[in-house]
Amino acid sequence: MGQLLWKPSLQRVKGSNMYRFMEYVSNRYSKELVDYDSLYRWSVENIPDFWAAMWDFAKVVASRGYDQVVDDLTKFPGATWFSGAKLNFAENLLRYRDDRIAIIARNETSSVRKITYSDLYKKVATLAKALSTSGVRSGDRVVGFMPNIPETVFAMLAATSLGATWSSCSPDFGIKGVLDRFGQIRPKILFTADGYLFKGSRFDCLGRIAEILKDLPSIEKVVVVPYTEENSPIQHVPKVVRLSDFISGCASEEMSFAQLPAGHPLYIMFTSGTTGLPKCMVQGAAGILVNQMKELMLHTDLTRDDTIFYFTTCGWMMWNWLVCSLSVGSTVVLFDGNPFHPAPEALWNMAEQEGITVFGISAGYIAALQNAGARPGKTCNLDKMKTILSTGSPLSVEGFEYIYKEVKEDVQLASISGGSDINGCFAGGNPFSPVYAGELQGRCLAMKVEAFDEKGASVLGRQGELVCTAAAPCMPIYFWDDAKGEKYHSAYFDVYPNVWRHGDFIEINDHGGVVIYGRSDATLNPGGVRIGTAEIYRQVEGMDEIEDSLVVGQEWKGDVRVILFVKPAPGHSLTEELKNKIKAMLRKNASPRHVPAKIIAVPDIPYTLNMKKVELAVKKVIQGQPVLNRDALRNPEVLDFYADLEELKH
Repeated sequence: MGQLLWKPSLQRVKGSNMYRFMEYVSNRYSKELVDYDSLYRWSVENIPDFWAAMWDFAKVVASRGYDQVVDDLTKFPGATWFSGAKLNFAENLLRYRDDRIAIIARNETSSVRKITYSDLYKKVATLAKALSTSGVRSGDRVVGFMPNIPETVFAMLAATSLGATWSSCSPDFGIKGVLDRFGQIRPKILFTADGYLFKGSRFDCLGRIAEILKDLPSIEKVVVVPYTEENSPIQHVPKVVRLSDFISGCASEEMSFAQLPAGHPLYIMFTSGTTGLPKCMVQGAAGILVNQMKELMLHTDLTRDDTIFYFTTCGWMMWNWLVCSLSVGSTVVLFDGNPFHPAPEALWNMAEQEGITVFGISAGYIAALQNAGARPGKTCNLDKMKTILSTGSPLSVEGFEYIYKEVKEDVQLASISGGSDINGCFAGGNPFSPVYAGELQGRCLAMKVEAFDEKGASVLGRQGELVCTAAAPCMPIYFWDDAKGEKYHSAYFDVYPNVWRHGDFIEINDHGGVVIYGRSDATLNPGGVRIGTAEIYRQVEGMDEIEDSLVVGQEWKGDVRVILFVKPAPGHSLTEELKNKIKAMLRKNASPRHVPAKIIAVPDIPYTLNMKKVELAVKKVIQGQPVLNRDALRNPEVLDFYADLEELKH
């Protein structure tokens, strides 16, 4: 168990949505639930009852209720959820139509846009009418190549109000990266901004869109949103129309929402695509809605009085998760740009100015703040902030300690972990439990998460594979172009029959906390002992001399040896003295097996477009194997450095 860093007050516990839900469940099912442990245990032992209670507690808007919560929990994958129900996802996010602020939009400039719930409804109604007039029907795909701005939200809600399926990429994706995704799902309408902002510079989108359309014949219309310029030239883009012209004559005060089955396709999300074409995961409307409302209302304790922010692009599932906060009636803050522009405290200044209460970031961002020597708690007034969320990669012990030392002492730091696969979390925070350094507070309600050892046995207090041994409504309904379900099955169910293997290496403690050790497909096995890469990152990236690092296992003389690549911080170099310091620290704070056989300086670390380290791609390169899809990487040119390294030949 890590160091105790924070414990909720009794007042905070009893004032939470989760406490109200616990009392609601206790009364509804004649149970005596008293804490998170008892609530979690009940939720995984009574999964249909849990989701029935959550549906009612969240006041899901539906024109017809369900006949059955789930048909067969042992049918995994393939369980049918909320059969008979008729509802619309967008209607649930547009249930509030008053003058409270729904969206605050910020970027690197000083401009601020504020949109009320009433205005949001009208804008979506108008855009939905324009889409309908353009021939968009239930089952069509509408996509966005968009920055994180309000029009992206309008487009998603308008499309899904009609029963169309939404998918998006952020505008920093390259042409092939976009085609690898949108080319598979054959969309009808594409929304794009004229450009986007990053580090004080403008980047054009329309030139790439013109190239993308050459290989995307399904597109019937490209709708251009003015963002970086008032009137960008668009004549070189085929099938193009400005947003103002697209909605001309379609002004509407009211809208009708297509009433659809619970399993109607809502989103198509994509895998990272580093091992081939990205897989297209199709997700059902009701399952995503009720699970995200569970995570927002119960685990995040979100209310109408909250202002929530997550630093994300529209190419990451956290965008979808954040936007669902509209269903709770909260104020959603959107940010487009570089989080360090013009200074490391940029997002924290925004948090002070907008009164953000729930502040979401990535573990990598926290590490970058540490390296920059930023002290947001000393320079910004964060009195209103009650919760900080972190995801994207495992948050180090030092990252936890940094938040409580340099940001705020009395704050819930909820490290959360899940994936685009479920558009949500397997484990994360809750308002009942204490926060320990290096740990997620617990497994999420109704997610039957276990750690399996190499023999497929469930273990506590030991590292193992993150598995989910029961179905959940947020799991994909199917994969695109996967009629026999082979892609879906091979993605999660090939290793353990009828058990979801997620691909993370975790430990579940006896008190319920969860430690993430990194991707299990990147797990190191020196001498046959499994080691999570996060254990090494936690030590190395806390050093002032190291800006970033990546660790892989290299097959060597019948065994596996640990190779550590480090990107030295500015003003530092990888000397023999520093190598010895790293080895000594790992030997002392981790174990002798964590000590790398080789430590090699590199100019940069490769990341996916969603800013996740790609250990597997580097492992392939150093073993002389091809990396099939470099376009899935943000900086693919970096891989060339790792090829044919002399240090790895002896």
